[in-house]
Amino acid sequence: MRVLVTGGAGFIGSHVAEALLARGDDVVILDNFNSFYDPAIKRGNLAEVRASGTFELVEGDIRDEALVKRLFARPFDAVIHLAAMAGVRPSLDDPLLYQDVNLRGTMVLLEALRKQPATRFVFASSSSVYGGNTVVPFREEHEVTSPVSPYAATKRASELLAYTHHHLFGIPMVGLRFFTVYGPRQRPEMAIHKFVELALAGQPLPFFGDGSTRRDYTYIDDIVDGVMRALDRCEGYELYNLGESETTSLAEVVELIGKACGVTPQLDRRPMQPGDVLVTYADVSKARERLGYAPATKIAAGLTLFVDWYRARHGATGRSRP
Repeated sequence: MRVLVTGGAGFIGSHVAEALLARGDDVVILDNFNSFYDPAIKRGNLAEVRASGTFELVEGDIRDEALVKRLFARPFDAVIHLAAMAGVRPSLDDPLLYQDVNLRGTMVLLEALRKQPATRFVFASSSSVYGGNTVVPFREEHEVTSPVSPYAATKRASELLAYTHHHLFGIPMVGLRFFTVYGPRQRPEMAIHKFVELALAGQPLPFFGDGSTRRDYTYIDDIVDGVMRALDRCEGYELYNLGESETTSLAEVVELIGKACGVTPQLDRRPMQPGDVLVTYADVSKARERLGYAPATKIAAGLTLFVDWYRARHGATGRSRP
């Protein structure tokens, strides 16, 4: 299978590319190596991916119509679309950029698929589309008309744009609503990565609210398994939650990180931030039934694995190795 992975140098994308190569697929990675975080980290991700096999790397932007047209001159069997401007809080500062990348970029890909409607399209959505929904666990059929951040709004809009192209042109599509993914190669600004770095360095952790907010933390291996299953069963138009189907409070996560790091974390207490929600909690029964998805990594075990990876890469004090 010839597969295009957009955002393939990133956290989730690099792991997905590894899984594709491991089973013998022909992989093309499209990534623009933007400065949202250090591009050298993404290049380091790809250095690890190369251990799994040979792939074609195209440096460029999903908004570049001419580039995308050239890429699609040789048809793909599938596109796994993971490229996006990510993060709830940064989207509050630059919503126009989020709209341009996440919506226009997705539309450029969809228009390319319009001419190759047999190509499977698996795309990343987000648990953020559920907004402040208080009915838990979140199910795919719940109403998602009240996003509380620009990032969330772009993800929901992308789901709708994808459906329109499926409806009009018959493109097989699967949208995956990821729930707080963590693990090796996690982006450095994400909470678990930042908390581990600060805890090992003996610095205070930014602690928003009273610690009662809860998230459905999902280990990267479980996410990749879900993506691969969705790719192999991509037909019609479907949306799936991919989560661990358990919730953990912020206070509990900090405690578990402390245990995994062997330290007592210091807290820098701050008020709740705009755009944050009180809870995310995935009902994954649809993915279990239709995809065979079976998340297996509990948060305590996953955090231990992450801390082990972090220490191997950065050293026990949290300082980067040369």
